[in-house]
Amino acid sequence: MIRATLYTDAACPWAYSASPALRVLEWRFRDHLEWRLVMIGLRDEPGSAPYDAARAARRYGVFRDRYGMPFAPAAKGRAAATGRGCRAVVAARLLDPGSEWRVVRALQLGNFTTTLLLDDDERILAALREVAGLDGDAIVARLDDDEVGAAYEADKAEARRAAGTAAEAQGKTSTSDGPVRFTAPSIVFERDDVRFVAGGWQPVLAYDVLLANLDPTLRRTPPPESADPLLDFFPDGLTTAEVAALLADGPDYAADLRGAEQALAELLVDGRAERLPLGQDAIWRRPTSASAGRVRERASAAAV
Repeated sequence: MIRATLYTDAACPWAYSASPALRVLEWRFRDHLEWRLVMIGLRDEPGSAPYDAARAARRYGVFRDRYGMPFAPAAKGRAAATGRGCRAVVAARLLDPGSEWRVVRALQLGNFTTTLLLDDDERILAALREVAGLDGDAIVARLDDDEVGAAYEADKAEARRAAGTAAEAQGKTSTSDGPVRFTAPSIVFERDDVRFVAGGWQPVLAYDVLLANLDPTLRRTPPPESADPLLDFFPDGLTTAEVAALLADGPDYAADLRGAEQALAELLVDGRAERLPLGQDAIWRRPTSASAGRVRERASAAAV
């Protein structure tokens, strides 16, 4: 078992753009990795600089074009702090261990494709209510609990112990609020007394090299021959960029966005997938019972 600690924040576009690589690690190494999520807490206050919606849209466009995750140039009206969103993740971890991963995913998707503000409790609640099986009301109700506050502060303190690590050596740390902290999405891999640090955004090959050195005998699940099994393994759905990364094979794991979209479109036609538009892209997942009925109706109409 290799312990993997992810340091992240739902407001970081680098962390969001690393989602395809993280999905690959989940698929490839399964239960060989024991994951832990630590929230960085980038900003507990929104800051005094004027919010420039056009500049934000241009910046997000660069990430969209380079890495392929869904972005939408939604004008938010103001800058937002991230502490309340981080507290929501921590609250979920305390209420239902394991659900914190679904919460941070929902907040990332909302932050970069909707007008979600990560310091607005009502908008956080609305985003969490969209995720089946999450008790968004219970999570938001605990944002100001002392237990949640203490756990969040512990996360922040841990994320600010990056001095002297490989992340600092690579220039992938920050001192924005004083101590040397990890930037998102940093991952620390540990096995026995060996500790490898992948600071900030890294290509999937960097993670692969670190894990191969930690345990050369680590069993890997190869890429599937089609996108079909991916939708079973990731029931909450995947973006096209994530599917492309998961299907990539060969020595450099080069992703084929167009090929992935074509493979997903075939599943859509066969009624084995549904496409939920999001930003310039979509979330692809198995049809729910309600959506499956709509798919059958469309197919019957097309046949007539």
